[in-house]
Amino acid sequence: MAAHYTLKSTKNGQFMFNLHAGNNQVILTSETYKEKKSALGGIESVRKNSALDDRYNRKVAANGQHYFVLLAGNKEPIGKSEQYKSKSSMEKGIRSVKKNGPGAAVKDTCEG
Repeated sequence: MAAHYTLKSTKNGQFMFNLHAGNNQVILTSETYKEKKSALGGIESVRKNSALDDRYNRKVAANGQHYFVLLAGNKEPIGKSEQYKSKSSMEKGIRSVKKNGPGAAVKDTCEG
């Protein structure tokens, strides 16, 4: 299976997307958007920014696990990763987003 974005509507009528690697594992989860058009713009922002290392804000959660936030050019968050037990696993996740983000297709699962 190829890497892809899954665009979906949330229970409260907003929109969000996940970026999936080729093995279908979620490697980035977006913020929520009020409009579908804005969520599609978020996907385009991931495509544009995911290859740039300085767009990744590497963090450590209160529980000691590592995660990253992908930032747009204006430094606003586009999406974040799952939590990883090690820094090296987080870096592997970043490499996967860098590899898959720019060219992944969009699967629109929104109703209507």
